[in-house]
Amino acid sequence: MGRCEAVDCLQVDVTRCGGFGEWLRAAALAAARNREISGHCAQNLAAHVALATPNLRHLEWFHDHDRIERMVFDGVLDPTGGWVRPELSRAGHGMTFKAADAEASRIA
Repeated sequence: MGRCEAVDCLQVDVTRCGGFGEWLRAAALAAARNREISGHCAQNLAAHVALATPNLRHLEWFHDHDRIERMVFDGVLDPTGGWVRPELSRAGHGMTFKAADAEASRIA
């Protein structure tokens, strides 16, 4: 049976694939088949691991995620102009939780 070339770009979501390490494993598997990956959802988290992904095609940018993240986090990225550049001087993923701003949305 021949190979089926059904996937031209593997979609990876850092929050659903098992984290940064699994993202990198998925990217390596895709690269082994000469495929690119697309960062899906959680764009502010994915942007940092995307820097370490040579076969990245793009990050999908979801307005609803962006709007909510801006409400409760400082340090979110700005996609104005069609690109983002993570702030490498900030620790970790670069975002800080705004607990006081999120308090109004607490349900329990």
